[in-house]
Amino acid sequence: MKIAEQVTFGTGLMDRAANLRTDSKGLLHSARTARILPVWRGKPMFDRGTEHHTTLAYLTRDHPQLLLRQDLLVFLGRDDHGPLFAVDVSDWTAKGDAPDPSAFVDQTWQHFPDTPDTQGFAELRGVMTQLTPSEAEVAATARSILEWHRIHGFCANCGTKSVPVQAGWQRDCPACARPHFPRTDPVVIMLITHGNAVLIGRNALWPTGMYSLLAGFMEPGETIEAATRREVFEETGVRVGTVGYLASQPWPYPSSLMIGTRGLATTTEITIDPNELEQAQWVTREQMLEVFAGQNPDMLPARKGSIAHFLLSNWLADRLD
Repeated sequence: MKIAEQVTFGTGLMDRAANLRTDSKGLLHSARTARILPVWRGKPMFDRGTEHHTTLAYLTRDHPQLLLRQDLLVFLGRDDHGPLFAVDVSDWTAKGDAPDPSAFVDQTWQHFPDTPDTQGFAELRGVMTQLTPSEAEVAATARSILEWHRIHGFCANCGTKSVPVQAGWQRDCPACARPHFPRTDPVVIMLITHGNAVLIGRNALWPTGMYSLLAGFMEPGETIEAATRREVFEETGVRVGTVGYLASQPWPYPSSLMIGTRGLATTTEITIDPNELEQAQWVTREQMLEVFAGQNPDMLPARKGSIAHFLLSNWLADRLD
């Protein structure tokens, strides 16, 4: 797919500068003038200067809230403006709105002390389409790496608390010397077609009327093609023949790689697995065009910014090659 890297989070614009991760003195010097992105409970800090224009909000190392968190800095890389770091500030107690864990997308906003009124923490999924491609990549990287530190703080081999090294891109166990590296969970997300129709489904927990492409985690020892066929059959009973790769998207929830594939169905009868889907159906190209145009009151498209929306919109435009 020629425009594969236009997907949100997937542009690869940031120089990760992995060669600098062992240079502790150099990184310490860089941190003095670097831009640091705070992340609170998975929510990066943004500046919503105008209603429809949101940008990342960076702090500097001498900010009062960061002075006691110097050892928590993670080096993300650098862009045309210099080095970039992220820091987890989840120990800070926010005032005002509390996140709603039951909401499909958290719409609350938490203002960070000693910052302008326009700056605060927001759910990345709610603003991802307002960011530039490079900002979206930085935000996704920061969220993923900090979440990995949060949930992998102990050695999986012996249980001892591990120590961050390599500027935050590795954790070492002081007891058994086992190194641990950030993980990425591969997920196949499938554009399954039969003639002029595409197979879509919905989870019971999604907003009313929202549909998307089928998706599922890959299993050990499995190819992308095999995972595509297995997941589609398990969820809908539809058999898939030819499978091809389209595009991929880093998805920081918590740290997945969405692998977009296209599969040609060899059967069309649907038998859903109720543990996976509430509903699945075939939708023609003409019907999906109406959905994307907001002319179908009973069906909503996949959210903008997701690879599902990206693949469906390019299928409608006949731009999958």
